[in-house]
Amino acid sequence: MAALAVFLVMAVAGLASTTATATTPRPFFVFGDSLVDSGNNNYLATTARADSPPYGLDYPTHRATGRFSNGLNVPDIISEHLGAEPVLPYLSPHLDGHKLLVGANFASAGVGILNDTGIQFVSKLVELLLRIYDAWNGKHEKRERAHCIYLHVQVNIIRMEKQLRYFEQYQNRVRRLIGEEATRRLVRSALVLITLGGNDFVNNYYLLPFSARSRQFALPDYVRYLISEYRTILQQLYGLGARRVLVTGSGPIGCAPAELATRSANGECDIELQRAAALYNPQLVRMTRELNAQFGSDVFVAVNAYRMHMDFISAPAAYGFTTSKVACCGQGPYNGVGLCTAFSSICPDRSLYAFWDNFHPTERANRIIVSQFMAGSPDYMHPLNLSTILAMDAAATTAMP
Repeated sequence: MAALAVFLVMAVAGLASTTATATTPRPFFVFGDSLVDSGNNNYLATTARADSPPYGLDYPTHRATGRFSNGLNVPDIISEHLGAEPVLPYLSPHLDGHKLLVGANFASAGVGILNDTGIQFVSKLVELLLRIYDAWNGKHEKRERAHCIYLHVQVNIIRMEKQLRYFEQYQNRVRRLIGEEATRRLVRSALVLITLGGNDFVNNYYLLPFSARSRQFALPDYVRYLISEYRTILQQLYGLGARRVLVTGSGPIGCAPAELATRSANGECDIELQRAAALYNPQLVRMTRELNAQFGSDVFVAVNAYRMHMDFISAPAAYGFTTSKVACCGQGPYNGVGLCTAFSSICPDRSLYAFWDNFHPTERANRIIVSQFMAGSPDYMHPLNLSTILAMDAAATTAMP
């Protein structure tokens, strides 16, 4: 039944994408973290990169592009449904001239809602330091010193404040190309995807047993703080002209192979991280409803990433996967320890794995996720799925004089 449901969802989504290709492709902007980064971090001195093999193994060019996937990521697949080429990373030197009119991807692996989030994909040197300190049974201050080294390694990513500044810069570049009014119309007609939140738990609040944020906030208070800060980001996006924004909630972060390897004794999803997502996601939906009421329009669409992932994590065989626990690329328990590198164990058939590396889905899993973007019920996409949005907006554009 689950496989049939996925087929039907994809069929409906295909109809929507056919409609999209009949007209000029809709501009598309992407903000957020490694789940949607298409290569901005390639141009930064940072360890949060996916620009070397085996990343990109199944990408059309069979080369690593900076996407944290064996192939296409969620924005790429949405672009397919829009009838457009994938949007380029904003830092790419190839994003120029009329390619700017397709949109841009501002996402950067490692970022979160908060500025002090962004300590992902640590170098092996820092992992070794932490293990040495643990072996010494060092005091917390020793681990904090290692954490400072970790921060130094990771500081060079595009945090949300800068992603939004780049969006302003982008609009200035487009104004010089097509003029003020045409730029305003382009931005207001665009589809926007923003994916944030997971790193604020995994690589901030729960990064260390006594992290600064966990000492500052009890978990419910921390979640409320995140939602407040996220609200500000979304209001800024609106102020910069965004009028259709897909806002993804947190996925089941406790089920990632990295967390199974480090926090699970029996292969079950980590209860505490799952609790964090369970507190965060309903408040995010509520916040997007409040913003829509404030602006008098369905600007923000809440994407239930948790349920989209849990469908195939809880019943992998129903979706054609042999496992949703073991990553295709990695090492250690569940292939969840450390980075995916040329020296890692790599599965021969990526289509049978839900996870590509210790945190990120395979292209096939991404396609299942996007099928729910396109045709999912309100339990997945609230208040509208993407096929409905594209059809409504196309009709409204056609009706304009």
